[in-house]
Amino acid sequence: MQFIPQPILADYVVDLIRHGGFIMWPIGVVFFFAVAVICERLWWWLQYSRNRRPHDLESALTAMDAGDMTLAQNICADSTDAVLRVVHAGLTHRHASLQGALQAAAGIEIRLAGRFLTAMDTIITLAPLLGLLGTVTGIMRSFTSIGGSDLAVEKVSGGIGEALIATAFGLGIAIVTLIPYNWFHAKVATLQHDIETAANNVEVLTAAKRVS
Repeated sequence: MQFIPQPILADYVVDLIRHGGFIMWPIGVVFFFAVAVICERLWWWLQYSRNRRPHDLESALTAMDAGDMTLAQNICADSTDAVLRVVHAGLTHRHASLQGALQAAAGIEIRLAGRFLTAMDTIITLAPLLGLLGTVTGIMRSFTSIGGSDLAVEKVSGGIGEALIATAFGLGIAIVTLIPYNWFHAKVATLQHDIETAANNVEVLTAAKRVS
């Protein structure tokens, strides 16, 4: 299996971009923005996974079940775990509005987890449209070149090449962005489920201790 040397590969990519026409500039901006967003979200979820403390959550729920709300609150205090932060907010305001505090804290955590998902959704839609625009401008350039000179065939083929390159880059950006977008969306749904489960447990245990 032969590998293409990096300088040759870089020259090939630059040549493709150059032949893709002016539309490759906005497509390039969208591409770099997509890469930046994906890298930022990957780093955020990596930190989130490192900060999870499921054993601390179990300890807090066990303390609540035993009636020691102060111990449960201390376990959750200053935690880096998003779920424990929600539980801590509820326990801190359990005498005022437990449910309201849980919902407010959960909303903050879900919003942080879902950051830039709308931007990624826009990229998935915008990139193919820019590629389609490049297709249209490339075909238009091909038709305007017909019958213009002896080099009309070369100009027509150049316009068709511009159309195909722009379309390929636009679709490629959308495909590359779609896969992590769906994965991030699934991660947000999982986090939301974990928070809702923990919040329900806090409400049930708190209500049970009030009754007893």
